[in-house]
Amino acid sequence: MLSIQPSRPQKCTANLLPARINHNGPVNDTERYWKPTTDEKGTQHAYFRGRHLHGTRLPLPENYTGVVLNVTDKEAPKTQTQSHQRQQAQHDEDNAEDEDALEEMDVEVKIAEQIGEFDEIVVWEHGGQVDEERDGFVRGVRDWIGFAEKMHVDDEE
Repeated sequence: MLSIQPSRPQKCTANLLPARINHNGPVNDTERYWKPTTDEKGTQHAYFRGRHLHGTRLPLPENYTGVVLNVTDKEAPKTQTQSHQRQQAQHDEDNAEDEDALEEMDVEVKIAEQIGEFDEIVVWEHGGQVDEERDGFVRGVRDWIGFAEKMHVDDEE
C-alpha cells in the first residue's frame, strides 16, 4: 500500500505516447526532444524520433485530479488505530479470525511523494487523430471512471 504525502506538486500534462521509451528518469533538455504545438482546430502536433504525432486531449472529469508519484523506500509510521487493533488481536490468540486480521495488519505501507498533478491526458497517435471510440486507453479511462462513479456515488445525491 501507499501513503501519499502532501506536497506542493508541479502542474503538468500527462502524455501517452505510442512508443516504448527505455528510460526512467529526468530529462534535462526537454524542449530539445518534446515541443508540441496546437493548430487552429485544437489538435496538438509533435515530432518524436522523426515521427509526426497527433495529440487528442482527454480531460479528467470534474472533481478528479491525476497525480504523479515518486514511490520511496521509506515506510509510513503506523497509526494509533493500527497499533491498538494489533494489540487487541494479539490478546486473543484462540480466535482464528483474529490471526487472519493480525496478518492483514502487517501490510507494509510505503511513502509516496506527490511530485506533479494534472487535469488532462494527451493521447498521441501516429499520422492522425486518435479514434476515441476504438482506442483502448480512452475507452478505459471513460469506462472505469463511469464504473467507479456508479459504485461510489449515492443515488440520493
